[in-house]
Amino acid sequence: IGTDIVEIDRIKDVSKLAQRILSESERFIFRNLGSEIEKQNFLAKQWAGKEAMAKAFGTVFKSPISINEISLLGDSIGKPYFKPSKKLIKTMDDLGISKSHVSLADEKNYAIAFAVLEK
Repeated sequence: IGTDIVEIDRIKDVSKLAQRILSESERFIFRNLGSEIEKQNFLAKQWAGKEAMAKAFGTVFKSPISINEISLLGDSIGKPYFKPSKKLIKTMDDLGISKSHVSLADEKNYAIAFAVLEK
């Protein structure tokens, strides 16, 4: 289990941060967002989600996990889901992880995430 909270106003220089933390799939979503506020909120939720997922793995972006290997995407109705990189799939297999859950939310000043990995 992992959780994280981010103060949205701390997210600055959205383009630079997006390049650093987002997977290619997430960057596609980011590029199609309209305003800077939408981009800032998206990045805050992604950051919180990636931190929560790393904590569920028991690490905070140390080997074998890097931040852009964790993709947090939305299904057809917007429900978030975790899509690991190929490298991370191997780590999950080695750890016996077969299922994942993630929840992302934001309010005026904060973004929060909760992640669960099941064996």
